[in-house]
Amino acid sequence: MSTTSIEWTEATWNPVTGCSKISPGCQHCYAERMAKRLQAMGQPNYRDGFAVRTHEHMLRLPSSWARPRMVFVNSMGDLFHEEVPIEFIMRVFDTMEQTPRHTYQLLTKRADRLAEVAPLLNWPANVWMGVTVEDNERLARIDSLREVPAKVRFLSVEPLLGPLTDLNLSGVDWVIVGGESGPRARPLDPEWVLAIRDECVASSVPFFFKQWGGVRKKAAGRELENRTWNQMPLSAAGVT
Repeated sequence: MSTTSIEWTEATWNPVTGCSKISPGCQHCYAERMAKRLQAMGQPNYRDGFAVRTHEHMLRLPSSWARPRMVFVNSMGDLFHEEVPIEFIMRVFDTMEQTPRHTYQLLTKRADRLAEVAPLLNWPANVWMGVTVEDNERLARIDSLREVPAKVRFLSVEPLLGPLTDLNLSGVDWVIVGGESGPRARPLDPEWVLAIRDECVASSVPFFFKQWGGVRKKAAGRELENRTWNQMPLSAAGVT
């Protein structure tokens, strides 16, 4: 298991590592930076840097975790990348189905492939599925997500790069919003965040504000209008 500082989960599991850029949100990818660091440190799963690789030896890892936990799947890659064989995706889903004590959170920018392979997969209740939507031009990913029979469907609006003026939350159970962080972070307009928050409140969709981001993200904090928004789907323990 890898512990994590990601605010909306408890652990990460990476049976797939590596990815490739497909939209503006990928421009300053944190996972790519981290993969290069791990490659330099000699970590065997990253011997090929950020090239897409599947890791057979990682498939059964969650079975060894006795305590139930929230698990972000593939924080260092994209399970639905076109280079990941459908057979391997099915094996990842088998592991998740066989470990119902854990809750798994999957996230992809490749919504078209997600919709294509979703009918071939079993969708146990402990699997949450999300898509990344960084700007108004990427909203079509939500339409693909709506086709997926996951118990919880969610959006990661991070890094938020512009207003989501045409956002439709029908069929969406949770929204996470955050600004970009790192040395070349692009700015986040508070009005963009507030508009999404207000849409979530109006639609009774749980809203989680992850960070303002920036070069010094810890200093920028997480408060939005003098409060912290940590809402989770109703099926999650410890709803706030």
